[in-house]
Amino acid sequence: MASLMEELISVLQQENDEYKNLLELSLRKTPVIVGADLEALAKITDDEQVVVSRLTRLDKRREECMKDIATVINKDVKTLKLADLIAMLASRPQEQKKLAKIHDELSDTVAQMKRTNEQNKMLIESSLEMVQFDLNVLQAMKAAPETANYTRNAYNAGDVMGQERSGFDSKS
Repeated sequence: MASLMEELISVLQQENDEYKNLLELSLRKTPVIVGADLEALAKITDDEQVVVSRLTRLDKRREECMKDIATVINKDVKTLKLADLIAMLASRPQEQKKLAKIHDELSDTVAQMKRTNEQNKMLIESSLEMVQFDLNVLQAMKAAPETANYTRNAYNAGDVMGQERSGFDSKS
């Protein structure tokens, strides 16, 4: 059981380190989103994928550790939580303290990740709204009102205001 706990603590520490890496990338992403630097955003996203891949492997190892521990203590792995394990380790205060510490650190890191991701999400949504606004303005300029010139038969023969000629300039 002691080796299983040590492995679980080790995996949780590695997971926390990877989440901190992901948090740092998310924090770097914020000014990149504000500055609309798409190349830097793509690079950060690629780096995030690498970290997420490592996190996925660590998560599987953590699940295996929890399954093994649940088997040893005869508990259902689906209902076994880290808080339960911490409480069960009352007779082993050193392991209990380590597990409680990494549990708290991991919880804090994940909470910071959530806040940062929410902020980045709001920035991206604002950027998309600005792009949509710009597109609407451009479309409105193309559909400017026509001048009120009518033919004898009351057909509108006016020109559309705001439109000059096509975007192609052969003199350039």
